[in-house]
Amino acid sequence: MGIRLGCIADDFTGATDLANNLVRAGMRVVQLIDVPPPGADRPVDADAVVIALKSRTVPAADAVDASLRALAWLRSAGAEQIYFKYCSTFDSTPAGNIGPVTEALMDALGTDFTIATPAFPDNGRTVFKGHLFVGDVLLSESGMRHHPLTPMTDPNLVSVLGAQTTRAVGLLDHTVVGRDAEAVRARVDELRERGVGIAIADAVSNDDLVRLGAAVRGMPLVTAGSGLAIGLPANWGFTPSHAAAQLPPPGGHRAVISGSVSAATNRQVQEFLRTGRPAFSVDPLRVSAGEDVSGRALAFAEARLADGPVLFYSTGAPEAVRTVQSRLGAAEAGELVERTLARVAEGLVERGVRQLVVAGGETSGAVVRALGITGLRIGPQIDPGVPWCAAALPGGDTLHITLKSGNFGGPGFFTDSFALLDREVS
Repeated sequence: MGIRLGCIADDFTGATDLANNLVRAGMRVVQLIDVPPPGADRPVDADAVVIALKSRTVPAADAVDASLRALAWLRSAGAEQIYFKYCSTFDSTPAGNIGPVTEALMDALGTDFTIATPAFPDNGRTVFKGHLFVGDVLLSESGMRHHPLTPMTDPNLVSVLGAQTTRAVGLLDHTVVGRDAEAVRARVDELRERGVGIAIADAVSNDDLVRLGAAVRGMPLVTAGSGLAIGLPANWGFTPSHAAAQLPPPGGHRAVISGSVSAATNRQVQEFLRTGRPAFSVDPLRVSAGEDVSGRALAFAEARLADGPVLFYSTGAPEAVRTVQSRLGAAEAGELVERTLARVAEGLVERGVRQLVVAGGETSGAVVRALGITGLRIGPQIDPGVPWCAAALPGGDTLHITLKSGNFGGPGFFTDSFALLDREVS
């Protein structure tokens, strides 16, 4: 059996989020870090392949180029349908990158219509009348309004996506999605006749996503957060299977690396600190001043890893983040933190860490690249959208790692993760 679904994710945590949902729905999934180089062996024995890019906040032209390279690889590997995955908070700017990448993929696939829905009800992301809610509040009233790179101040996704595209953007509202797949397909036909090229799809429950999944069967391209993944595997006859999430037993020391500035991750860091466990704060201002912050962090780790987990974090309140950005610039501050935390991750693995939690999409990308990880095996779910994974390190050891979107997980996520790994895998 060949590859059924080929997925392009715009960051690393989003890729594992998507792969997690596909595995839970019964698909065997291989997640690749970046597009494999020419001549690389294609994965075997996989129903779906997820290619993790770091394209969410790069210039739109670079995001388009990377996504088209991923598309070419997936098509050459035989993928029957393409899934462009972005964040469940739809975070982007008027310049992209969701719109430009979607249009480029549509052009390459020769299709005149696709859907867009970041809905993921299990994580509190719902779309109603085209408006995105985070929990009980509109996107514009959530912590995403303070995001340092992609602040989201407009919850109307038809408006947000329309500003990024040349194609007309329409709406598949809940009066249709709430009925059945046949009603959705009929409305799609109506929208296409009216010249709509992309339709925001309402979804307020998992049942809505299942109906949408059935309705887009055979559609060359779908675009969504990870939620739609629960409705697609059944199109090929897959059913949930616990065996798909098995990982080898864990070992080694434990650590947490957090580079996210989201409200959810802030709460997780504060909860970790409240318990009195060891933690080291990475200050980008000290990094920019030339201090050896990564060296100090690893010296801190050496005396404490045996009694871990140990946390290394750059997370801060919105006011603190703005202060740093005003001094260094948003892009420079982010890059300094990513490089520093990636060096810390390398040093931790050298010192025997084999269970690693990483929070934040950009941070996750920097860490997996620094560690030379090229692929992940998806394991059991910790929280909705966040699984443990197993990666083969260049030296042959196995690293258990989870790549968590900044917006995901409960307050106790960091310590809960290791408890679940002991319970489900050991």
